[in-house]
Amino acid sequence: MPNKIAFNKNYPDITQSDKLYERALKVQKPVTQTLAKGPGQFTKGVAPKYLVKGKGSHVWDVDGNEYIDFNAAIGPLSLGYAYPAVDNAIKQQLEDGITFSLMHPLEVEVSELIKEVIPNAEAVKIAKTGADVCSAAIRVARAFTGRDKVFCCGYHGWHDWYIGITSRNAGVPGAVQDLTYTFEYNDIESIKEALDETVAALILEPFIFEAPAPGFLQQLADACKANGTLLIFDEMWTGFRIAVGGAQEYFNIKADLAVFSKACANGMPIALLTGRADVMELFNSAVFSYTTFGGEALSLAACMATINELIDKNVPQYLDENGKFIKDGYNQIAIESGMDKYTRCIGFNCRSMVTFTPEAGNGLEVKTLMQQEMIKRGILWAGFHNMCFSHSDEDIEYTLSAYRDVMPMMKAAIESGDIRQYLKGEVLEAVFRKVSNYNIKPKSIVS
Repeated sequence: MPNKIAFNKNYPDITQSDKLYERALKVQKPVTQTLAKGPGQFTKGVAPKYLVKGKGSHVWDVDGNEYIDFNAAIGPLSLGYAYPAVDNAIKQQLEDGITFSLMHPLEVEVSELIKEVIPNAEAVKIAKTGADVCSAAIRVARAFTGRDKVFCCGYHGWHDWYIGITSRNAGVPGAVQDLTYTFEYNDIESIKEALDETVAALILEPFIFEAPAPGFLQQLADACKANGTLLIFDEMWTGFRIAVGGAQEYFNIKADLAVFSKACANGMPIALLTGRADVMELFNSAVFSYTTFGGEALSLAACMATINELIDKNVPQYLDENGKFIKDGYNQIAIESGMDKYTRCIGFNCRSMVTFTPEAGNGLEVKTLMQQEMIKRGILWAGFHNMCFSHSDEDIEYTLSAYRDVMPMMKAAIESGDIRQYLKGEVLEAVFRKVSNYNIKPKSIVS
């Protein structure tokens, strides 16, 4: 029988997942459309590879195993799977059509709603993916300032201007790579020292897991303004989650431009660029950024329904309160089990992350062990608590009970000095996100 949300006797049977994966290897390169969903982040031999159903906060894999999901489809599910208000809006629009030969009224209506809730939204541009609006923001910033160079901090998609500074930069011309520089979050002094008349834009995630130091974001905004550099907030994760108006509302800081996707349409593909009217005006003439599916109506209907639900149900407060319960609960269990020297849950309540200290040993091995044991207990675990409105008290209480059950095993494995003997599958792969070796330079390129 397939595993349920329970302390199952056996690890889940993933026969059908593995069969599909073997078929995929013959026809797909790569087999996953985004690394965070791929087999490298879920231990082969234990974790499922394919999901076929979601309802609320639970998902089912192709073998029928059920799990509580704390990945939220890698961010888009702010409300939950098959959420009635959103699904009904999609179904209603589907009766009239999906994509049309002229513009659709929802393009106007969604933009008006965005202008109401996002602090810097003097104008709105609609697209399909986060990478697209990030690149559009960089292009319009370069056009507006007449400058070329970009400072960045965080993850901003797969396009050349950004991915050229990561380890996965094959195919990106060196001349393009030389236009982007990275900086360390909260290091305001190095940014001030490096900003010069060549820097068009500074783009960052307002926070990832580390909180901004007191005054950091305001000083950043002030430094950019003084230098004539446009400040861009990448709010793929913070938007509509930390507050309906995102980090700009939460921290009371306006960026010149801001980009959103993920949480605003509860799983439907849409992305938004908001910003100053004088900058955005360039999209009407000098800057080209268009896409056939930008006005696709099902996603627009989902976006309207999702944002209205986020407002009406005060979802950010729910995410904060329930996320705090699970984050604090994890840390308390770590203390009680003597694991607090090895692990800690960090981040903002709406999106927290389990971390392991150097004393725990190989971080990927430790994470793999916890993942396999949480999956056995019916939790699709990847180290994050991406909270959604459908996560119930029962989900959280059960998850904490699973942590309480797993911690002693984790402690024994760590202190044995040989974590691999506890593993039933392959060790997880490292993520390529740039987290060190920052190369911030300018002041007209210091040699």
